[in-house]
Amino acid sequence: MKPVILDVDTGLDDACALLLAARHPDLDLRAVTCVGGNVGLDDVVINTLTVLEAAGRTDVPVGRGAALPLLQPMRAAPHVHGVDGLGELDWPRSTREPSPVPAIELLRGVLLDAAAKDERVTLIPLAPMTNIALLLRTYPEAAAGLGEIVFMGGAAGIGNATASAEFNIWTDPEAAAIVLAAAGELGVPVTMYGLDVFYDVVVTLEQAQALDGSASADLARKLIEKRSELYGAAGASIGDGGAVCAVIDPDGLTTQRFPLRVELAGSWSRGRTIVDTRDWSTDLSSDPYGVSPTVVEVATAVDGPRYAELWLDAVK
Repeated sequence: MKPVILDVDTGLDDACALLLAARHPDLDLRAVTCVGGNVGLDDVVINTLTVLEAAGRTDVPVGRGAALPLLQPMRAAPHVHGVDGLGELDWPRSTREPSPVPAIELLRGVLLDAAAKDERVTLIPLAPMTNIALLLRTYPEAAAGLGEIVFMGGAAGIGNATASAEFNIWTDPEAAAIVLAAAGELGVPVTMYGLDVFYDVVVTLEQAQALDGSASADLARKLIEKRSELYGAAGASIGDGGAVCAVIDPDGLTTQRFPLRVELAGSWSRGRTIVDTRDWSTDLSSDPYGVSPTVVEVATAVDGPRYAELWLDAVK
């Protein structure tokens, strides 16, 4: 089993990812940490506990993390996920409490414990990366327990929150820049599962409506039905769930290695991931910035039906 940690701002697609990570037999979900993003932190924590209960995984510790981005106000997305982040589904919300250990301390503890056992954990951020930035700058030694970071965020040339920026990066671009810089400095491999593939893992309403017989299956069905309703479609992407699929089955994802930076200024481009696709074998000495020191695997294509089946098999 591959040990993983999810960092989430649980809305509808984070819930798809949580169900998969909690239920798939090839993953050992060691912790989930929460950050403000799609909705406020209080709702993120409740939603996360709710989904883990549906998955039958009340054993997984849930850490409460940063409520706000590092420098700017939080800008939630109720128009995408509903006011409560779970689309106001007819589903009982958890009354459990999260771990008394704050998210950053929980991350540090799990990673250092793994390092002591000569294990490496895959960290899967599916939200603004505020918690991860604070972790890697406060406790860089925790990277000894990191095998890789596979994050949902960014894109090679499109946006959704703005014309040029993806929501998770746009919400806290400083945090994303810090994580990328720290990963480069600490030698942690990074994969970007961005908007270029995000929408391509689609579960049809027909497939979703065949899910039945367990709390996990029932919630999974409701999530796809709600996302289909919101977009007026006959199916819906599992969104962040695709990044978890990529950890389970990396052969279903096509990636290319590119230098990556995050735009922190720019009136129209703040939060954009700058994927440098140039051929650096040529003379580019006129570029005053040079190549980014952090090179990541950028997802460029995905086998959508393969990942959709993987998700359906796990959640049912």
